[in-house]
Amino acid sequence: MKIFFLGTGTSTGVPQIACKCSTCTSLDSKDKRLRASILVKIDNNQILIDCGPDFRSQMLNNHVEFLSAVLITHEHYDHISGLDDLRPFGEVNIFAEDRVCSVIKLNMPYCFSENLYPGVPTLKINEITDKSFEINSIKIQPIRILHAKLPIFGYRIAKMAYLTDVKTIDDHAYQLLKDLDLLILNALRMKEHIAHITLNEAIEIAQKINAKKTFFIHFSHDIGKHEDVQKLLPQNMFLSYDNLEIKI
Repeated sequence: MKIFFLGTGTSTGVPQIACKCSTCTSLDSKDKRLRASILVKIDNNQILIDCGPDFRSQMLNNHVEFLSAVLITHEHYDHISGLDDLRPFGEVNIFAEDRVCSVIKLNMPYCFSENLYPGVPTLKINEITDKSFEINSIKIQPIRILHAKLPIFGYRIAKMAYLTDVKTIDDHAYQLLKDLDLLILNALRMKEHIAHITLNEAIEIAQKINAKKTFFIHFSHDIGKHEDVQKLLPQNMFLSYDNLEIKI
């Protein structure tokens, strides 16, 4: 399994528009962050998790020529607004829970009308629950988490789990996250936030899950510079960055 970090930023990306802070003006490429998304490659399959506003650039930057499926964590704009750019990939299977599927159909009615306009994305919507399912014999386990009060999904694939926009994880979710080789977990910034965990909270959760390695994602510019923050982390925990590739 290979994991490609297509984007590691929060909804505003880094640099943030009109900001002159030290992170946004950093010359380090690791401080340039598109909106959060990963590509999971297993054998001949390429599974995308989330499809935000930077999707087109992410596909071009990484020379992606096909997708086996798209998993959606939740309906916020920075996680679904790139779906229109799926056009070149032909029919694409989208997997999301029923509430999220309804939002996609509402936002993109031109993809689901009886008489489709030529050239619109061909999206096959698959409603999922918290029960496991398969994509080309690959088991996908949704993980129920809370983003403030909004129920959303993380995903476990083999011994990798991807959790973004976490605020709360319950005991059942922790049970599903045992024996991981790789945990990918959000860590928005240092200060408290109503809907996201801080870096210190993320470290505590990662220690409880106890994966062999943890890579943090979904940073705002307030997290600080990559080089500085990495020095604060435990030995088996890392700040991810755009275009990072991990093999497990």
